[in-house]
Amino acid sequence: MKTLYETTAINTGGRSGEVHSPDNIFNLEVAAPSSLGGNATTETNPEQLFAAGYSTCFNSALEFMLKRHSVEIESSKVTATVRLGTDAKDQGVKLEVDLTVHVEGLDLDTTKKYVEMAHSYCPYSKAISGNVDVKIDVV
Repeated sequence: MKTLYETTAINTGGRSGEVHSPDNIFNLEVAAPSSLGGNATTETNPEQLFAAGYSTCFNSALEFMLKRHSVEIESSKVTATVRLGTDAKDQGVKLEVDLTVHVEGLDLDTTKKYVEMAHSYCPYSKAISGNVDVKIDVV
């Protein structure tokens, strides 16, 4: 594999700590959400970070596919909802993701076609394929 980009993130303290890049351009406090026993806070958590990354990556893959096929649109929006739930297989936890995709300026059937292409192309989708249940709604 030819590397196109590489980045590093460093966490200390797990869900009660911080995460940063070595150059400190990216630096966030991390805390467990109240539903997982944490206190109400403005700090982020791994699921929010994953939702932010996946929605951004998927929308970029969608825009790439549209551009590759010379399809003009007004705008696109991808919302990722990430759930941390129980895993009946091992009594542990696992992720589930819902992606909601809207493309302004494109009919629903054409949008679905390009969303499928984006899902096959998106590095996040590839990375979690077979491991994380992903539901995609085109609206």
